Amino acid sequence: MPKHQFQAEVNQLLTLIIHSLYSNTEIFLRELISNASDALDKLKYLTLTQEDFKGVPFAPRIDISFDTKDRTTLSISDTGIGMNDKDLEENLGTIARSGTKEFIQAMAADARKGAGLIGQFGVGFYSSFMVADTVEVLTRRIGEEKGWKWTSDGKGEYDIVEAPRDTSGTTVILHLNEAGREYADRWRVEEIIRKYSNHIAFPIHLHYTEKGEHGGTVEKDAQVNSALALWRRPKADLKEEDYKEFYKTLTHDTDDPLLWIHLSVEGALAYTTLFYIPSRAPFDLYRYDYQPGVKLYIKRVFITESEKELLPVYMRFVRGIIDSEDLPLNVSREILQKNRIMENIRTSSVRKILQELALLTKDKERYETFWNEFGRVLKEGVLQDFEHKEQLLELVRYKSTAMTGWTSLSEYRDRMQKDQKAIYYITGGRESGLRSSPLLETYKARGIEVLVMDDEIDDIVAGSIGKFMDVDLKAVNRSATADDLKTEEDTGRAAAIDPLIQKLKKSLGGLVKDVRASNRLSDSPSCIVVDEHDPTMQMQQIMKMMGNKDLPDVKPILEINPTHPIVTKLAAVSDEAVIDDMSRLLLEQALLVEGGELVDPAGFVKRLNRALEKSL
Repeated sequence: MPKHQFQAEVNQLLTLIIHSLYSNTEIFLRELISNASDALDKLKYLTLTQEDFKGVPFAPRIDISFDTKDRTTLSISDTGIGMNDKDLEENLGTIARSGTKEFIQAMAADARKGAGLIGQFGVGFYSSFMVADTVEVLTRRIGEEKGWKWTSDGKGEYDIVEAPRDTSGTTVILHLNEAGREYADRWRVEEIIRKYSNHIAFPIHLHYTEKGEHGGTVEKDAQVNSALALWRRPKADLKEEDYKEFYKTLTHDTDDPLLWIHLSVEGALAYTTLFYIPSRAPFDLYRYDYQPGVKLYIKRVFITESEKELLPVYMRFVRGIIDSEDLPLNVSREILQKNRIMENIRTSSVRKILQELALLTKDKERYETFWNEFGRVLKEGVLQDFEHKEQLLELVRYKSTAMTGWTSLSEYRDRMQKDQKAIYYITGGRESGLRSSPLLETYKARGIEVLVMDDEIDDIVAGSIGKFMDVDLKAVNRSATADDLKTEEDTGRAAAIDPLIQKLKKSLGGLVKDVRASNRLSDSPSCIVVDEHDPTMQMQQIMKMMGNKDLPDVKPILEINPTHPIVTKLAAVSDEAVIDDMSRLLLEQALLVEGGELVDPAGFVKRLNRALEKSL
């Protein structure tokens, strides 16, 4: 049979794994045991739900053995669903996931991070080549007569040939390299199993030899894991380390979780949930085709981990288990989406997760870790989940002109001045640019705090909030917001420069929606804002990036500072050419400060040069 070529991405991945991850080689055994457990889960599901397989005996176990004498081979065998030749080619010759290139790039950039992602990305089998010169996979699919053997040295090619196997299941045989021989040892293998795989729900048996009482050697077969579904055990029986070990088994993450939530419900509806909040964001958190992190079990039978409806999209960072006593084993995707039982579990789970996050806010350092990793997706919930909007708003954090670090809307409200009319915020662009924006000048001068929202989603989210605890949220880059600050003195100043404003309107024509006297400026001569119902500059940019070609022609409102020397001197100028140049410069500099683009950069330079020439 001719040689098969690995998919190009597999070759790249193998090169990275073999040459970059030697510092964490023990993960190969965790990955192979996890794959064996998945194969047993699949067979168990078939024997319970498919008529053709209900008579098939199910004796689940994972067996690990090694060559004690020469320490050259290690085998991991399971009695699971098995594979045929087509399965071998699809599962071990390709990486059937989008985002593969990004994943490989991430591994190349940061080998430690790649080690943590390898199992999450579904390519854990290839970690075998860290410790083996050659890998063989002997397998037979349930219900089929033929067995097959896959062989590769990890250097670009693999063989698939027909091979005898008495029973269904899979055996992975590693021909260990020099670095891998430490794993042909009972104590080393047992240590790794207890570290990573103690809570695999099927028995793991270790085969080894030891000296007999009367000389010679005795073959031993010992179960080395607890083989209990951890989430079904009473919380009182579980230690912190138990939860952490199970998390790493479940997610293949190398870091400890930030938080876990274990809940058992009995009564009219019976179910158990165990949810984890990771300490760092999953690799595909912001991808449309992200992999869900919650597995569904029914009466301890694994059903699915690909169902995105188990939790809301904005909770896609959550990892864990849902185990129901009431759903039918053969539940379909369509039934899951409409099922009343599943909807009740989902609603209760969301409420519980939000409650635990609210408790986490009391530990500012840990909550800051959470917010830095997952704050943006939690903001999505404000837009998506009207039922839990109030709880989500209590969890949202923003930066502020009044302090360093993060603050909540509640904390801002408590700091408001006695006569302050709203919670003020600024959006668009980088934090440094927002903090130095002319739009903040009067707020700073009057000691009024403004929230600094530098995430591109903030423009949409903040605009959707409306009120928080009966207090309006207002964007300082909208025209009417500054009316809250207006005084009689401001009205008088505006009237004094009205003739200039009329000249500027005539000069700028259709470039602006309006020209107004500003009461939000103290140091700068001009700024731009948008009308109440127009999209902000940042929103316009987002819509363009999304391919929206039918955007309305949104014009800014130019505000000028009545007390600024440039403005007061310009008010006395009668030369129309100078007024034309200065009006355009006032608009263009305001656009640049707010991160906008100049329509005519060359014209801007010419106007600036003329102004500089006259000033010298």
